[in-house]
Amino acid sequence: MSVKKVLRMGEPLLLQKAAPITLFDTLELHQLIQDMEDTMLAMSGAGIAAPQIGVSLQVVIFGQKELKNHNPRYPDADSVPYTVLLNPELTPLSDELEEGWEGCLSVPGMRGIVPRYARMKYKGYDQYGNAIERLVSGFHARVVQHECDHLNGVLYPMRITDLRNFGFTDVIFAGQDIQDD
Repeated sequence: MSVKKVLRMGEPLLLQKAAPITLFDTLELHQLIQDMEDTMLAMSGAGIAAPQIGVSLQVVIFGQKELKNHNPRYPDADSVPYTVLLNPELTPLSDELEEGWEGCLSVPGMRGIVPRYARMKYKGYDQYGNAIERLVSGFHARVVQHECDHLNGVLYPMRITDLRNFGFTDVIFAGQDIQDD
């Protein structure tokens, strides 16, 4: 288990659809999840998808194990419970969209305003094959949509509707205490 290199926008693997997990509770899967967690924590990420570390499988993790610890890259965001999610399926609960700032470990140093569904249902499995199903809103809904996009070869800049709302974090948030990559 170790911190892995995060692929950056432009890498072909980030544009591919990831393969579903067919075997749960394996040593290889647990090692992958540990590598993802180590990498996410080292980079202060809100989440990470397996393709970001070069593994084209439908595995995402997001949130914090200790809810009292807010993410320094998103200091005003609500806490999201630590979740390992495999083979996710997302269902919007309404057509309502919310716009919000997003960044990505694969797009270092940049942020953009991205519209996302305000309320979602997601389901899938944990690493042991146990079913997960949750109804979420706010930052939690945004994070799960962002991470699951990686499994379909989509990076957040592809969802930006107005490129005037996309740029370098240190310019957009000059003078503010916003940590970035």
